[in-house]
Amino acid sequence: MNNQSWTKEFPAAITICDADGIIIEMNNKSIETFKNYGGAELIGKNLYDCHPGDSKNKLRQLMDSQKENVYTIEKNGVKKIIYQSPQFENGQFNGLVEISFEIPWNMPHSVRE
Repeated sequence: MNNQSWTKEFPAAITICDADGIIIEMNNKSIETFKNYGGAELIGKNLYDCHPGDSKNKLRQLMDSQKENVYTIEKNGVKKIIYQSPQFENGQFNGLVEISFEIPWNMPHSVRE
């Protein structure tokens, strides 16, 4: 088993782009999530071309700032958390990783001390 094989069937959508915005990896859930936009055919495409207006600007800011972006969305009656984070290798910015997964509407929250 290689180090990344666990991501293939992981139940969250994992999408990775390189420092130029080219999609280089999608797991099964990501391919399914974006099937109406091309699914696996998106690999090799530029992420900027997949985002209109404000979201394209936000993507550009993320790439330039190399900082994480975390938020929740609701789409088609499903609530998700979106976690976008820069990916580095040997200190060099290598692109972005987006992990998107469904969360319950009434998700418990615990404070631990």
